[in-house]
Amino acid sequence: MPDTLTLYELAGADAALRFSPHCWKTRMALAHKGLEADRVPWRFTEKEAIAFSGQGLVPVLVHDGETVCDSWRIALHLEERFPDRPSLFGGAASVPLARFVNSWADTALLPAIVRVILTDIPNCLDERDREYFRTSREQRFGQRLEEVVADRPAHMAALKQALAPLRKALAQDPFLSGPQPAYADYCVFGMFMWARCTSPVELLQPDDPVFAWRDRLLDAFGGMARSAPCAQG
Repeated sequence: MPDTLTLYELAGADAALRFSPHCWKTRMALAHKGLEADRVPWRFTEKEAIAFSGQGLVPVLVHDGETVCDSWRIALHLEERFPDRPSLFGGAASVPLARFVNSWADTALLPAIVRVILTDIPNCLDERDREYFRTSREQRFGQRLEEVVADRPAHMAALKQALAPLRKALAQDPFLSGPQPAYADYCVFGMFMWARCTSPVELLQPDDPVFAWRDRLLDAFGGMARSAPCAQG
């Protein structure tokens, strides 16, 4: 009997717009494994819809009745439960390195990108989520959203600097994981899909090796990411 997979993903006012960087990590992981999931749109204010998971964040994967939360845990789950499909890590020895890249993306890259795109995100949300997003994020930053992004040129320069290790790595190989993409790539790519889906601002210049890397991943799996609804058209 085929496995039943259901994935709860953050959605905008348009249910087809799925923009969470962490949900994109999971989308890419599922595609890498050649797996299909029933994708359920979820919004910030719909906490009751995922209350069964015991927490209030997405992605949430339900696999044959088993609930797995957090994109990293979902990746480990998929690797363990589908060992006959392409490996997300290329072997157990590479898991710690992918964990490091995931942590770097979450703690260094995400904060750099958010200061560029923060005020664009509410434009994608429905009214209830828009109010929740502004209140919760202004509480988190201790500033109005507009103040957080006020010096966008400086934030773009900081992002360019944050990308230096990624740029250097990609000068040697087409992907962080070598000749083919793997989960380490998806951890970083999810951040760029978050920006692509919510903001018209282009974060990268065409002559940047990161731009070419992102293009390769946009075209991966039959262009799944490139064809996704997004603010950049």
